[in-house]
Amino acid sequence: MDKTDTDEDRYLVPGLLRGFAVLDAFTSERQELTLSDIARSLGLSRSAAFRTVYTLAHLGFLLHDARRQTYALGPAVLRLGHGYMASRELVQIALPEIEALRDETDWSTHLGVRDGKSVLYMLRVASRMGMGSIVHVGSRLPAAATTMGRVLLTDLDEASLIALYRDEHYDHAPRGTPRNMATLLAQWRADRARDVVVQLGSFERGMASVAAPIRDISGGIVGAINATRAFDAPAPPDQSVIDAVTSCARAISRHLGCA
Repeated sequence: MDKTDTDEDRYLVPGLLRGFAVLDAFTSERQELTLSDIARSLGLSRSAAFRTVYTLAHLGFLLHDARRQTYALGPAVLRLGHGYMASRELVQIALPEIEALRDETDWSTHLGVRDGKSVLYMLRVASRMGMGSIVHVGSRLPAAATTMGRVLLTDLDEASLIALYRDEHYDHAPRGTPRNMATLLAQWRADRARDVVVQLGSFERGMASVAAPIRDISGGIVGAINATRAFDAPAPPDQSVIDAVTSCARAISRHLGCA
């Protein structure tokens, strides 16, 4: 039986919908609105609209001009837009490069970004050999256990890394993940001294992986790529594969303005 609109609507969050409706009320022609303007736009009373407007202003999505009693879109909206455009730009730039890397090595290639303690897979170009990994676009894997994630964590300073993993429950950590803070820090320090991170089946059995960082114009790490391939017996990847991954990451970085 097909789901009805009513069935799906029960999952919607009214307060969140109201917040987006407030933001959507601002246009190039209506860059400043009073509370009354916003309330009319949403079909609400001023008191009902005020809580939503107050919350958005507190979070930086709206700016309040106390003298004029008006609201305008705030810097948090710009950050969201910039994040979206940056991720779109990264995907569009990286795709032809990691396709070429797949063609050169015949390893499956991927693009990932960090999301907290996870690496989010943004692109995947499968090897023509047909022996693939468990990942797909949209997969989230533990950063500390995977090559791309480990590369991405090297952009953090030590204090930020400790803060990120302070409450980690190491007893339940996935395979290949450091089991305590000391081991995590040792891995992070070693990874920071390398151009690439290589793993041989430590997270996913029977899979070799090589990852390198992508940097933007500031020199900061904004993403990572890797190449993966199944193996019968563990052996270090050929230097040609390591060189190809490094070269691909540098090419993408140059497109993003990194010298």
